[in-house]
Amino acid sequence: MFFVIDLVWTRFNYIDMQFTIHKAKTHLSRILHQVEGGEEVTLCRGVVPVAKIVPFTPPRKARPAVGQPTAKPFSIPHDAFAPLTKGELMDWGIR
Repeated sequence: MFFVIDLVWTRFNYIDMQFTIHKAKTHLSRILHQVEGGEEVTLCRGVVPVAKIVPFTPPRKARPAVGQPTAKPFSIPHDAFAPLTKGELMDWGIR
């Protein structure tokens, strides 16, 4: 199988891959495979560039510093340790 890639010298002095919209629709899986490999691809309508496909880099989540709390503080209400009433003890089957 033969696959043609159009290479263009850009003003930044590196080689860029350009595809027409028709070629991109026809060979989208191959183009995405190249983008996954780190290449940048420019899509053109005729000879006019209209979009660029670049590899996705997920945003880095900032890690908390050592000892920094990661959850909201909570407090235990004072009545949580209060003795159970007679009705509550009967509900639990203790008396």
